[in-house]
Amino acid sequence: MFYTTLNCYHIVLIIRRFVPIDMFSVIKLASETLPERYSPSLFNFFYETYPKGFIVAEKDHKIIGFIIGVQMKPEKGKILMLSVLEKYRLQGIGSKLLAEYLKSISDEKIKTVALEVRTDNKKAIKFYQRYGFKIKKKLSEFYQNGEDAYTMAKEV
Repeated sequence: MFYTTLNCYHIVLIIRRFVPIDMFSVIKLASETLPERYSPSLFNFFYETYPKGFIVAEKDHKIIGFIIGVQMKPEKGKILMLSVLEKYRLQGIGSKLLAEYLKSISDEKIKTVALEVRTDNKKAIKFYQRYGFKIKKKLSEFYQNGEDAYTMAKEV
């Protein structure tokens, strides 16, 4: 778990592992911030499959961001979702979530972490590039609405 103090008001941001009581808040946040619609059972599946890769950001007892990552193969991890509420973006919360996920998998044999991102999501692409992710290939019609994606990856 990671704690940090933001600004002069000493508002504590907590980065911690997801617990089942967070489920409703995470599903609500995903529906507000991500264009895809996901079945609630999918979040439960990810948690049960790889709980160490499901991390939330909490402020004032409210979930304001999350990351879901899984181990795909013994040497490959994958970030499935990373989201922060709009009013909390550009405050380093996504960076802290990503860092905590990468730290959480450091005791595994994972050598590569991959993800997909919409080709028109320039902010997300720049964000991941700042942390060493590189575009590997384009996936045509990857998303439910037919939009294309880039696969990005980084060595860890």
